[in-house]
Formats: sequence, structure tokens, C-alpha cells
Amino acid sequence: MPNKALILCADDYAASAAVSRGIAGLARAGRLSATSVMTLSPRWPQDAAALRELRGQIDVGLHLDWTSPFAVAAGHGMALPRALLRAVLGGFEREQARVVIERQLDAFETVWQAPPEHVDGHQHVHQFTGIRDALLHVLARRYPQRKPWLRMTRVNAKQAGLKGRLLTALTRQPERPGWPCAPDLWGVYGFDGGAAHYAALMDDWLAHAPAQAVLMCHPAQGEDEAGDPPDPIAAARRWEFDFLASPIFAQALARHGVTPARGSFLFSGCA
Repeated sequence: MPNKALILCADDYAASAAVSRGIAGLARAGRLSATSVMTLSPRWPQDAAALRELRGQIDVGLHLDWTSPFAVAAGHGMALPRALLRAVLGGFEREQARVVIERQLDAFETVWQAPPEHVDGHQHVHQFTGIRDALLHVLARRYPQRKPWLRMTRVNAKQAGLKGRLLTALTRQPERPGWPCAPDLWGVYGFDGGAAHYAALMDDWLAHAPAQAVLMCHPAQGEDEAGDPPDPIAAARRWEFDFLASPIFAQALARHGVTPARGSFLFSGCA
């Protein structure tokens, strides 16, 4: 079976000690090809060290944040239902969104000393009305020579359900032609069902996701540290890590002919 390139992207880097530890470990083992960073987290400056060892091996991007405790502490955050309601009822004010986006990109570059290789959003806020348009204009101005690739939240019908339909409804292609975009998003589920359920879902995603799609995950390893915020999906993060680190996952990659690939390589011709 010929290899199929998928972007295996772990979200929420720097959200907690366990999240950063798990993502860095999986990346070193070749199980991931991208991660998205929460730059509002106070952990980001220290946790970046583990990613520096992997520079050039995986894509490191910005996980744009409006809905985490870090965003609330920064002064612009809100609960996801409120953010969704604002997106539906006219959208976010574009200039205010621009300021928030610039600050998070500044925080990324100050630590990483390079632009992000991709941009996506915590709870998919990068696609919300007002935020999306501001983001495209900011990225075009800051990175005119090499645009970061973007993750679209269009969800395949095999992952249908309220969450999948809502994400797809929020998705709109960038208004600028030629923008590098991953066409489909896989890995959507309710963070429930346990380890065996996740293993079965992952096998199905690997089998059916088209080439160049993003397969997102949310792994964490071990315990959080004092000061890390409470994590409502902590149990799911740990069963995801256990599966992704296992020989069973390696066998599934081989069985379905999947190669973890970097979006910065796949979409370089579009940048």
C-alpha cells in the first residue's frame, strides 16, 4: 500500500506540564508531525526548550486562544458558549481581534525566535467570524514571503454529530486565493468512551482520512504540576497518550499506509 501523508497534530502544548511532556515525548518517537502552542500559558517560555530539540522535525504553530483560563486571565477570554454566540450573532469586533492576535503572535515569536509554521485555534476560534478575517490580514502583513498554513475545521461526515456539524458550519475558505490550508480535520470526538473506544476511532480515522488532512489529538503524560489549571479532559488526554505511544498505534500507521507529515512541507508550493 502506498504511503498516505497525514498531519498528526497535537493541540494545547504548554497547557500543563503533563500536556507538554506527552507531546514532546510522542514527537521524539516520531508519532506526531505538528503541535500547536498556547502562548498565553505561563509555561510556554520554559516548555519551549523541549520543542527546540525537535526544531525541523515537526511543525510548531500557534494555538490561537480566546476560551481558556489563560485567555480569561489575559482579559479577552470568555467561555466557549459565549464565544460561539458572538460568532453567530455578527462576530467579533475585527480591530479588537487584531490586537489579541498580534499579542499572541508576539508571545510566540519572542520565545521561539521564528514565525509559527501554522496557525489554528483552541476550540477552533480561529474560524469564528471576525477573528478569522482579522487573522488572515495579520498573517498576510507579518509573513508576506512565507505564509503559515491554516487548519480548516471542515469535518468529514463520518465524524458527524452536533460537534462536527457545528465546526463545519463555522468553516469558510480564506478570502485570499492561494492560502496554504489543510483541507479536512479528523480526530473529532466527545472525549468520552474510554481507551478502547479511542483506539477504534483512531483506526477508523487512519483508514478514511484523505491525504494531507489534519488528524488532531490531545495527549498528556503523567501528572500536572502545582499552578496548572484544572483540565476537564484530563482522562481523555491520558488514554490518548497511552494509545499513541503504543506499538498498536505504530502497527495501525503501517497497516493503513500512513506517514506523519509536516504541513510546512506538504503546502510549501502554496505559500
